[in-house]
Amino acid sequence: MPTWRSDRIAANGLRIHYTRTGGDKPPLVLAHGFSDDGLCWTPVAEALAPDYDVVMVDARGHGRSDGPAEGYALTDMAADLAGVITELRLHRPAILGHSMGGATTFVLAGAYPELPGAILIEDAGMLNLAAPATPEGQERAARMRAWIIELKRMTRNEMIAHARLQSPAWPEAELGPWADAKLRFSLNALSRIGAAVVDWQTILSTIRCPALLITADPERGAMVDADGAASIQALVPQLKVAHIAGAGHNIRREQFTRYLEVVRGFLTETYLGR
Repeated sequence: MPTWRSDRIAANGLRIHYTRTGGDKPPLVLAHGFSDDGLCWTPVAEALAPDYDVVMVDARGHGRSDGPAEGYALTDMAADLAGVITELRLHRPAILGHSMGGATTFVLAGAYPELPGAILIEDAGMLNLAAPATPEGQERAARMRAWIIELKRMTRNEMIAHARLQSPAWPEAELGPWADAKLRFSLNALSRIGAAVVDWQTILSTIRCPALLITADPERGAMVDADGAASIQALVPQLKVAHIAGAGHNIRREQFTRYLEVVRGFLTETYLGR
């Protein structure tokens, strides 16, 4: 990995860790998914660093950020991210979020509409988390808890071997950061499952900046299907949707070249020319 700045900053009452590529370039903030951390974006950051000042943020309970005993609602994590943007004095950055990070980005753009210059969302399954009290939601929560606890019993090498077996389409460069993130993950962050439900209609209808939703194939594990994308688009009329075939929930890890084409194209069209 190139020599990038790694530091922790006071934001929203916590110490939030970030890694930054730096340079006098347009800022691009990356928000990772559940149980990942900022360095899971390393392949994307390496590709985009020549053109952007890339800031990879560890969410609370993830990576090297503080992991409080509670406070893992999306509104809490959006406030953390807003605090990082404010403290680093990033002027209307583009924000790219995956899964939990994508849902966090949606909430930030609705609750703090003055902050983002553009948002890009990679398969954010927030609509699937909208009813955690249902039997399906409780079952999903139990599966997720069991999965992460099982992983954390493994060594780093065992995790990498497990990921290589379960996700054969992932490039080798993704496996180490993925395993390291699981080792650093705080079990306190499991309390996000069943946390306060977001009023999505209000949040989404408040978003004003350019927006892109990147979707993939539900049959491969993607969380946002065509109907889900349409329901979001109805509340965010400026939202563009780009479908990348041949990928599941981890779109960038499975179709990296096409993913970068989509991200670069949107940023060039809607963000760099602002």
